[in-house]
Amino acid sequence: MSNIFQKATHYFENELPFVIYCKPNSTEINGVFQQSTELFLSKDFSENGFVFVNFQGTQAIVFPQMECQLLSEKNVFANAEEKLPSIETSDNGKDAFQCLVKNGIQAIESGSFEKVVLSRKETLTINDFSFEKTFEKMLSKYPTAFRYCWFHPAVGMWMGATPEQLLKIENSKFKTVALAGTQKFESDIRTVWEEKEKQEQQFVTDFITSNLKSEVDSLHQSEAYTFKAGNIVHIKTDIDGTFKSDFDLKKVIDILQPTPAVCGLPKEVSKDFILSEEGYDRKFYAGFLGEINQNQQGDVDLFVNLRCMEIEKNKIHLYIGCGITKDSNPEKEYYETANKAMTMKEILK
Repeated sequence: MSNIFQKATHYFENELPFVIYCKPNSTEINGVFQQSTELFLSKDFSENGFVFVNFQGTQAIVFPQMECQLLSEKNVFANAEEKLPSIETSDNGKDAFQCLVKNGIQAIESGSFEKVVLSRKETLTINDFSFEKTFEKMLSKYPTAFRYCWFHPAVGMWMGATPEQLLKIENSKFKTVALAGTQKFESDIRTVWEEKEKQEQQFVTDFITSNLKSEVDSLHQSEAYTFKAGNIVHIKTDIDGTFKSDFDLKKVIDILQPTPAVCGLPKEVSKDFILSEEGYDRKFYAGFLGEINQNQQGDVDLFVNLRCMEIEKNKIHLYIGCGITKDSNPEKEYYETANKAMTMKEILK
């Protein structure tokens, strides 16, 4: 077992906060190990450390660098294929989710909003769960994702392999993405996107670029393209530029999060619909996590918390959602969430 995994196991057994993570296309595993059980909260993202923020933005937990031990080492799990525990799926929520989607479509048709992202929680029963073995498999199976395992005794354990960058800043130069649409990846079939999916992706792109203009000196965007994340594909647009010298990180984060890719358009109205109609607490699903204010340049590396799961004793809760527009089909949307759930189920087999 690697030093970072040994440390993480020790911390988990002693109920101490930690996060281990590996960035997209990286061979380096990073570990942040907090020296106490205190729950540090950030109000303005001025700290230097690792943040974990819930969907509503009401709880921004930070592991401050000055309170933590930092470790990093090479990823040696490129071919990890150990057999993991068997799982039992407890999912009888198809009808309820399709009803939720129908309500969303009706709200769009009545003019309440243009798009809303609706989600559901799927619970699996699992025996003898090992976060170490699960994380090893995550490292090997999803090399292009941000892979993490986060724990705090006051909150619990979360793991994920998210394909979506919220924000990356290096020397005032920034990168973010617009991500939407989902299909199952078929190696022998060319991906073709329907008009509904293209429209959804354009909503996300336009929202981000128009709202960032007040904080930037320059702004560029790529053409939309198909992006593979594990066993599914999305439509993706890369957005980059340079921030003004006096830009406000909290303001930028408030503009970006929650993005239309996890909430909807207009943001506040669709968010209100989600909170009133979904019928469960998203907690940290569709929030964000990552590094803030690293080194003297104040570099930032944040990711949207998608393709994630919450571990609770012998239960694993999967959180999955999909974008709804006026052209959505409730049954197809349910199966889109089922495809997304496979990202986590694949590493639990």
